[in-house]
Amino acid sequence: MSGDHETGTGAAWSEPPVPPREAAAPAAPVVAPVARLVRITGSLAMARPLRGAALYELVRVGEQGLLGEVIRLDGDVGTIQVYEDTSGLATGEPVALTGSPLTAALGPGLLGSIVDGVGRPLSRLAEESGDFLRAGLTAPTLDPHAVWTFVPAVAPGDSVEGGDVLGEVKERSSFAHRVLVPPGMGGRIAEIREGEVPADEAVALLEDGRPLHLGHVWPVRRPRPASRRLPSDRPFVTGQRVFDFLFPVAEGGTVAVPGGFGTGKTVIEQTLAKHAAADVVIYVGCGERGNEMAEVLNEFPSLIDPRTGRSLMDRTILVVNTSNMPVAAREASVYLGMTYAEYYRDMGYGVALMADSLSRWAEALRELSSRLQEMPGEEGYPTYLGNRVGAFYERAGRVVAAGSPDRTGAITFIGAISPPGGDFSEPVTQAALRVVGGLWALDAGLAHQRQFPAVDWEVSYSLYADALAPWFIEHCGADWPELRGAVLELLQGDRELRDIAGLVGVEALQDSDRVVLDVAALLRETLLGQSAYDPNDAVSSLEKTRALAALSLALYRTVLQLLEEGAAYEALDISAARHALLALRNSGPADVEARARDVERLIALLGTETSENEEAGVTAVESAAAEDKEART
Repeated sequence: MSGDHETGTGAAWSEPPVPPREAAAPAAPVVAPVARLVRITGSLAMARPLRGAALYELVRVGEQGLLGEVIRLDGDVGTIQVYEDTSGLATGEPVALTGSPLTAALGPGLLGSIVDGVGRPLSRLAEESGDFLRAGLTAPTLDPHAVWTFVPAVAPGDSVEGGDVLGEVKERSSFAHRVLVPPGMGGRIAEIREGEVPADEAVALLEDGRPLHLGHVWPVRRPRPASRRLPSDRPFVTGQRVFDFLFPVAEGGTVAVPGGFGTGKTVIEQTLAKHAAADVVIYVGCGERGNEMAEVLNEFPSLIDPRTGRSLMDRTILVVNTSNMPVAAREASVYLGMTYAEYYRDMGYGVALMADSLSRWAEALRELSSRLQEMPGEEGYPTYLGNRVGAFYERAGRVVAAGSPDRTGAITFIGAISPPGGDFSEPVTQAALRVVGGLWALDAGLAHQRQFPAVDWEVSYSLYADALAPWFIEHCGADWPELRGAVLELLQGDRELRDIAGLVGVEALQDSDRVVLDVAALLRETLLGQSAYDPNDAVSSLEKTRALAALSLALYRTVLQLLEEGAAYEALDISAARHALLALRNSGPADVEARARDVERLIALLGTETSENEEAGVTAVESAAAEDKEART
């Protein structure tokens, strides 16, 4: 299937790129009608005679010119998935080929935009038709009237090839948008402009006469080329302790985030968008409820980027496709988001791509497969579900960009999954787990206990931990892997002891076991849990994360040693150390070292005179209360 698609649309990148005025997928040129509708089933339609069409070619359907895509060819009968509501569509209406597959318009002006599943800018459509979009309505993704200040990086006489940087423009006032030579093009520069360049005019001219523009188009289903892939040897720092410390993901890695309703998938993705170490954030709302997407659309523009103090939208693209939109557009939306991510990756940026949720994408595949009368697989999903999921995840990664050995970029893909009833054995979750490098499993019970992120540390895992260990040892301390292993072992022991305590009571446990329960509760409170509303705790530096883990374990080992020396557990009051650890958790970046020394002093005082311990504990409590009041103010 993909071979036919590539053969039929090769001209999309071997010919001169389409100017941004014509680049948006919905604005593809329409040729004379060649077929008529003979059957309509929901979002699927059949037309005859559809000769000369290519697989995945974009078409215009009906008198209203609805957007569609050819997904099956059987003789002269073509099956089309329509991206818009087909209500009122009648047999006999015309179908026109466009000569192009579904493409993404790539160029300056993408950042800060909110588009639907096929790349239409929702704000521009709303200006034309109001809040309820009219069927067949189109608008270019990029503003054709924009004027950009272009700073060239090459000169006449220089040779360029696909992926090379022609120059830069400033996007959203401060972001350096690198203008790329489209893949498949190249030659010697004959002319190049400098200064203000309208979006619909060429910025350079090759000696063979082909123009180069500020933007170009790319088929969304075809991966953009790169020179080579790079190993997963550096972390994607999220600022969330449970992820960075226990279940790290590599830059360019892939993570599945399955969780039932109310487990905090959307909050996690918003938190990562705000605080993770990514240059560009692309959020794909795939088939989510309209009220949830409305909340995202309201909240994202109001989020402040802690790096710049400006709106987070300055480095964000939102792809919106709600559950009441046609399933065909839902299926296309994830490919559109990935193409945007690959474009900024090719510029040399680190991109965080988040999709919420892949379950809705898989449901769209199931519905289309059912209407095509294909052989169903498990739970009605198509038999090629695993292949589609694997091929999509494969497009993530850290690479050397095409055209330059010195420019590297990465796409870190975090895909939320909504398994029915929280059942992780269902096909979509299992298909993702076969190809991802990490699992952040969300637990409804932890969410109800107000544990955020509600990550089940018994089920979750990271295949990147060993490969990332050298980086953490170099940047965070030689004991980082040892601390991680000790914390996981302590949490596992806590789970087993809680089951026993539920039967016989905590008082029946040995003192050493009671220490495990108390320190594990402290770990859950200080290390694993974070408050998205506390500016000092919403994001945690690796320094603070390591200090919390190391000091909690130091407390645990000190208490065990005192017990071995004959001390009674009831006489060892760890409340002062607990309050000091809370003060460390709530401390700002400048106070981490001082708060860590407070905890060390209190641990050293365990087993000494009670008055000294209590006095130090009062100081820690007062310090924590003062910092909490200041943070809330």
